[in-house]
Amino acid sequence: MLQEVRLIGGLARPRSTALQNTPSAVFRLLSSSSTTTTAQSDSESFLIYDKDPAPAFMRDDVQQLLKSITRLELEKVFRKRSVKDNTVEYRFMTDEQLRQELLQSIGKAQKMLQMPPVVQEQKDNCRVISKDGALKALATSKFVFTDITYGLKNSQRSIVVRHPDGTLQEAPYEMRKRLNQIYFPLTGRSVHEPPMFEHAHLLRLLDEGKYEFVLDRACVQFEPYEKDYHQITAKVYQHVNESRSFDALRSTRHFGPFAFFLAWHKLIDDLLLDMIKQDYLRNGIELIVLYSTLHGNVLDESVKQIALEPQMPTLFDAPEKSIDELKQDEQLLSIIEQFVNDQATKKVQLNLAVQAYREILSEKLRLAQGIRRMHGES
Repeated sequence: MLQEVRLIGGLARPRSTALQNTPSAVFRLLSSSSTTTTAQSDSESFLIYDKDPAPAFMRDDVQQLLKSITRLELEKVFRKRSVKDNTVEYRFMTDEQLRQELLQSIGKAQKMLQMPPVVQEQKDNCRVISKDGALKALATSKFVFTDITYGLKNSQRSIVVRHPDGTLQEAPYEMRKRLNQIYFPLTGRSVHEPPMFEHAHLLRLLDEGKYEFVLDRACVQFEPYEKDYHQITAKVYQHVNESRSFDALRSTRHFGPFAFFLAWHKLIDDLLLDMIKQDYLRNGIELIVLYSTLHGNVLDESVKQIALEPQMPTLFDAPEKSIDELKQDEQLLSIIEQFVNDQATKKVQLNLAVQAYREILSEKLRLAQGIRRMHGES
């Protein structure tokens, strides 16, 4: 069923006439890096993907690495955000009931940490269906015809525009999105872009550290293939990296795409430094393997096996590490050090962090071995 709609007032107006008349080349520039392309909007540059990232992002090994790097923390995943004075529920359970409850909580948390997809930006392609000169000057406004048949996906819905010169053309994406939202509204999505995504408001939110709020809202308002979604998420990721506020996104569904973004654009130095300082050496190895996978760097198979080895998420604060675990940390630290010397950009900072961690690790290992000897263990 087709419904004829005549757009009135601001519904059909373009978002910015000045932008439409400006060549697209003005908003694209190339950086000195061979793998990094930037775009410019609102006087702020942001990184974009130079090719379709979806095939790499959807790989099973990449997904496994990203999920592990995210670090599942039940307390953060299930935190209450609506009120400051959170209530706590206590239950008396047997050991078996506690184990079942933990397994259910892990399953729920993994669903809540499902990552937004990383796909290529979609280009607008408005195919001209026909040109009817007899309809020229019939009206001064555009007419939009929308198929409102129930049960169709929004991407499959036919929406066409009749121009004043008689041209019948497929509707551009922004118009399709507005009309789909009018006839089949999605909860939480606005017909027009919310003011919070304007440059001044967005910058204030980023300075306040509300990264997760901005990214959650972007996932509701935009589709993953929209240019605005790519622009906003890139600005958030860059701000998080520059301010080193990694814990703000860690153990959220956005940390995986964030780590993928940094690895794709060769910006993992600060995140790797943070992982060393927080004693997340295994996550550091996973980040290195992710980086090497995306850029085709040769990496020892044993390193990949360490990174891809299944591991139960840490639900509670771990006790002191055993001697075997400390020796494994020495091995992981050597792998990180080799990567720093070969690939890293901020070699000085990373080498200092590695050296400091090695000194602490040696002291812990010496202490653990001394305690074992005191207890008469071999």
